[in-house]
Amino acid sequence: MLHASAVLDPGAVVAPVSRRTFGSFVEHMGRSVYTGIYEPDHPSADEDGFRTDVLRLTRELGVTMVRYPGGNFVSGYRWEDGVGPRDRRPRRRDLAWHSVETNQVGIDEFARWAAKADVEIMYAVNLGTRGVQEALDVHEYVNHPEGTALSELRRANGAAKPYGIALWCLGNEMDGPWQTGHKTAQEYGLLAASTARALRSAEPGLELVACGSSSSAMPTFGTWEATVLEHAYDLVDYVSCHAYYEELDGDLGSFLASAVDMDHFVNSIVATADSVGARLRSKKKINLSFDEWNVWYLSRFQGQEPATGWDVAPRVIEDEYNVADAVVVGDLLISLLRHSDRVTAACQAQLVNVIAPIRTEPGGPAWRQTIFHPFAKTAALARGDVLRTRLTSPTYGTARHGEVPVVDAIATHDAETGEVVVFAVNRDQSDAVELTVDLHLFAERLRLAEACTLTDGDLTATNTLDNPDRVVPRPNERANADGDELTVVLPRVSWNAIRLTPENAR
Repeated sequence: MLHASAVLDPGAVVAPVSRRTFGSFVEHMGRSVYTGIYEPDHPSADEDGFRTDVLRLTRELGVTMVRYPGGNFVSGYRWEDGVGPRDRRPRRRDLAWHSVETNQVGIDEFARWAAKADVEIMYAVNLGTRGVQEALDVHEYVNHPEGTALSELRRANGAAKPYGIALWCLGNEMDGPWQTGHKTAQEYGLLAASTARALRSAEPGLELVACGSSSSAMPTFGTWEATVLEHAYDLVDYVSCHAYYEELDGDLGSFLASAVDMDHFVNSIVATADSVGARLRSKKKINLSFDEWNVWYLSRFQGQEPATGWDVAPRVIEDEYNVADAVVVGDLLISLLRHSDRVTAACQAQLVNVIAPIRTEPGGPAWRQTIFHPFAKTAALARGDVLRTRLTSPTYGTARHGEVPVVDAIATHDAETGEVVVFAVNRDQSDAVELTVDLHLFAERLRLAEACTLTDGDLTATNTLDNPDRVVPRPNERANADGDELTVVLPRVSWNAIRLTPENAR
């Protein structure tokens, strides 16, 4: 058995856990909206046509925020198509996914869904084919109280009170040549600054997200952010990051270490943003919004024949996730928590059907994919502050990331309850790891409250319509805490969560 160790110090705080870390994403893409969150003919549909089984799973997942309505979709979207009487709403081509958008769900419907799911809306505006005026118009519709043309239109459409959307994305992936209305960094930086300035004139307290790089593999990675922020630094609060990971060419070792790339992504953009801030002599710090991240078998999608029909809600990238995928998702959450001082918003993409933790069948059931579980457990347990975790681990070599630790881990500490939670991943494909965690710096002695592990003898095992609970977290019987030390055995290729409570806690 391999051995690793960690030291936890309640005084070594990275930052408070941001509840916005546990965001998700609903794009008008594939079956994310139609037969995903919305299916009026479904047996579980409520009075607004929303699937209550999906609402229940969304709440169970612990989602706190949802980015909407895109994604690539938003760069050709006309928001006003989705308001007013449904029988008058136009059907439009969606160039991003080569499908037809019926506009039966728009911002009013989505705001009702978000209220039922108890999630914050992160709204994205179209800076691909549209611009400043349209951003101001949709803001007036959703956030202005009353007394103007568009606020009164919202009221006439049934929403007497404004939606109070605080967090706004200034476009989507504008660095990507695939994006409708793709722009250079110079073009986008000027447009983002103009849009931000106008929105702040309308509502000074808005939080604004400028588009960053679509991936760390983009040829403009780093230089894009530098140019955009030169124009918009003092006008925005966030720069976005997007990253997707997959196992390529059977290289499981590199795939399991995907969080190493996420760490590199975050560190690089923080350094870039801080460099711009220094040149501008600004005391402001730009935070990161990692508002698209997940496992996505993108190479399979790119290898498919392009869509030729203009279908409504076609089945698009409905990846079926296995055990290894879930372990990677758990590790990516560890990375996001590790950077909580600068990554204060994040969205797993997406919520339902499209590369998603929740799957549905039209007219049929909804179920949890393997990646559902580490997200739900982390969202439920991560409370208080993120602690800097001093970790000593054996390493292994990878083709894509070089030498990496076998064990990755992070811990949170809730000062009010005294609870400590350790999240840990074992990336080794052969051996278990005994992880020892030094707890002696905590004022109160800690005892084991629960320990769970997600793994399986078959790393390709999945949760399906016929077997929805094949892969779930199970109790780890090889965990023990004696007050000053936690010892836990992490099985091979596993994600683990261990919760500790003060010995005198009830």
